[in-house]
Amino acid sequence: MTFQASGSFDIEAWDAEKPYEEQDGGKLTRVHVGKQFHGDLVGTSTTELITVETPAGPAAYVGIERVQGILHGREGTFVLQHSAGSEDGTPDTQWLRWLIVPTSGTGELAGIRGLGQITVTADGGHTWTLEYTLD
Repeated sequence: MTFQASGSFDIEAWDAEKPYEEQDGGKLTRVHVGKQFHGDLVGTSTTELITVETPAGPAAYVGIERVQGILHGREGTFVLQHSAGSEDGTPDTQWLRWLIVPTSGTGELAGIRGLGQITVTADGGHTWTLEYTLD
């Protein structure tokens, strides 16, 4: 059975960006992020991101996020793999996707698999959707 979940999250921590390569006006940066989830998922997460910035502005990021919480009444953890970016540095052309890493679920979320999406709202907040299955 496929489940739909949605909600919002707050960024609780954004550690100082740590550039590790700068070349031709662009840079690669490492960032550690902490979040608080609300909605169908109530919990917290820690994320490690690698970001790409070009002379035109932020261009893309990838990341690994460990989520701990309660999803539709089931408690456990799972890991999200992020893929995100923008074609021209503007929110109008951005994509922000999640993949639940197979075999990463624990507790009552063991066997979880799925895909999700983040949306940045007009006021700079974040909403999310997740479509998932449980073995």
